[in-house]
Amino acid sequence: MFRGNQRELARQKNQKKNSDKPKQREDGLSHEQRKQRDADIMRQKQQKKEGPGAGAQAVKS
Repeated sequence: MFRGNQRELARQKNQKKNSDKPKQREDGLSHEQRKQRDADIMRQKQQKKEGPGAGAQAVKS
């Protein structure tokens, strides 16, 4: 039932493997700029999803 130190060893191994990777994205944007960019992308996706089919459904309803 007890795992001993296997979990601790796995965590240390994973930390060592990921130590060379940066913690944050290096895209040069501030938090607000990133938030705005992501919101624009989501709006575009939503408009694309609603696209031409949404108008036809609204007329039928």
